[in-house]
This record gives sequence, C-alpha cells and structure tokens, in this order.
Amino acid sequence: MRVKLIDSAEEGDFLARPILLENGGVLVGAGVRLTWPLIKRVKELGIDRVYVEDDLTGDIVPEDVVSEETRQEAVAAVHRAMTQIIDGTLIKSRAADREIGSVFRNVFNRILRDISRRSNVMVNLVTLHTTDGYLFHHAVNVAILAGIIGLSKGYNQQQLEELGVGALLFDIGMTRVPASIRDKKGPLSCEERLEMQRHAEIGFDLLRARFDISLLSAHCALQHHERFDGLGYPRGLKGGEIHEYAQIVAIADVYDALTSVRPYRNRHKPSEAIEYLFASGNAQFDIELVRLFCRHICIYPVSTTVMLNTGQIGVVSANHPGSVQRPTVRILREADGRAVGAPYEIDLRKELNVTIISSL
Repeated sequence: MRVKLIDSAEEGDFLARPILLENGGVLVGAGVRLTWPLIKRVKELGIDRVYVEDDLTGDIVPEDVVSEETRQEAVAAVHRAMTQIIDGTLIKSRAADREIGSVFRNVFNRILRDISRRSNVMVNLVTLHTTDGYLFHHAVNVAILAGIIGLSKGYNQQQLEELGVGALLFDIGMTRVPASIRDKKGPLSCEERLEMQRHAEIGFDLLRARFDISLLSAHCALQHHERFDGLGYPRGLKGGEIHEYAQIVAIADVYDALTSVRPYRNRHKPSEAIEYLFASGNAQFDIELVRLFCRHICIYPVSTTVMLNTGQIGVVSANHPGSVQRPTVRILREADGRAVGAPYEIDLRKELNVTIISSL
C-alpha cells in the first residue's frame, strides 16, 4: 500500500486502511472502493490523505506500534470520559472515580503490552480519523509516544502507569474550553488565548478531584505547557521544576499536534516536526529528552512517497533503527519520468550518495 494525498486520490482506488470516527469506530473500512462523492465527503471531514492498495506496493504495510483493537478501545475510553464531562453526565462519586481510574490504567497497560512486544520501536502513526476526533485520537497518540519514552528510560510499572494515565488525560481540560475557541480556524484574540490557556489548570483540577489517579498524573495536565526556559504557562516553571512526566507529555503533544491536520493549518511532515523539536532543545524542551524521543520516530514513514536527489520517485518500504534518515526506498519512476518495468529497492544506508530531498 502507499499514501496518497486526498487531492490525488482517484475513483476506483481501494482503501488499504480504515478511516475512523471520533470515538474510534470505523467510518470507512479497508477494502472500500473510492468514488468521487466519497472522496469529496472524506475531504470535507478534514482528511488530507488516504492509504490505498497498489499492485507495485502491495507487500508494503506500515505497522502501527499498537494493534487496531487496542487503539480503538483506547480512543473509545477517552471519548467516553471527555464527552461525559462536556455533557455534564459524569457524576462525582467514589464508585465512578474508581471505575474511571481503573479503566484508564487498563487501557494504558494494553498499550504498553503492544509496545513491549516490539523490539527497536520506531513510531509510524498510521491511523486516519476525522478532524472532529482530533482531541480523542491525539490523547491516545500522546500516550503511545510517552509510553515508548517511559520504557526507554527504564521506568518501573508504577511510573509507567502514572505517566500513561497522565498522558491519556493530559488535555481533559480542553473539554471545558468553548468549541468556538477550541476549533477556531483563525488566530485567537488575547481574551480567547487566555481562555484557551486555562485548560491546563482546569484539567489539573478535574483530575485531582474526580479520578482515582496519582497527583503526578494530574500534573501532566497542569504542566504540559510549561517550557524548559520558563516561558510556558500557567506557572512559568523552568528546567527541573517541571516534572519529567509532563516534559515527556509536552514533547509528544507538540510532535503529534504538528503532524496532525488542524482547523487553522495543514499537517507538517514528520521530518519538519523533528527539526522543530531539535531547534527547541534546551529552550522549550530538555534536549536529552528530545534526542531520546527522536530516536524512535520514523522521519519517512513506511508507504510514504518520496523523491530522491537522483530525480527518482519511490515509496519507503522499510525503516532502520539508528538510521532514521536513510530508509529503504522502492523505486517506481526513474529520473526521466518512466515507470519502472519491475520495481526495485535502494537501501539508502548503503547508497550514501543518494538522499531523500522531499516527501510527496
């Protein structure tokens, strides 16, 4: 399979990956044949790319770090908790607190189980979802990314659960931000920005008051917008004053936000997001945490179409831990524009004079 921008999708293409709803359910399943009305509808829902089946890349399958079942269960749990708070139907009781706390610990432990089954984890977030579902899918992506870093740092089970639950619920304060501000396409006014920034303290108060979770988990909500140089909010903490859980969540939050479609901008490429994180090292983020994080990110995810400095065009077929900038590429078109008769692969670790100049 390979990724196509939605503007390049054609009637007759077959989806190779499902498109998910905001609650993790399937909107359009894998194997569905695209029609012009369906392509138009998918585009209206804010989806900018699709995975399609392709005879030349049929054996190229991007592997998510967690199973489809685990991801859908996690998104459903986050969606249920956040929408209950938005609707005001989540009653404050000890029984409800215990149940919700247990649910999120179990959800994150399933995420950890999937991550732990893979060696040399390289993150390739392959799920496609409607923009209405950003808040819920974003929380799960951040938890996955945070879990990988926690494992890499050698956290024990208690630390992993504290980090993971905090990562799943770090943005819960956004449920109390008016949708008109949260989803605004234009720039925020000063008053709207202040209202938006309140979500960190609101989330902290919600977590410590309602849920059976660690206070350290709640601090992921409070501190995820603090910055290493002290220029963040709400308290202007700096350096080691920011708990490491919150520092990890902040990096994962920024990376996933940059690489997602938002109402006010297009998504950035993974390579651009990584460049931003490194440029922000020891200013916004601890540079050592950034380095650790970036060792696990696919700069050119599997199934991405790329152009080489030779003029050839191909699809990334494999990534290699320790050589994230030099994947294996299956060549589909030669420099003169000719489609290759039989696709062949170039391992950029071995062909050092060949580089990727852009992803398409």
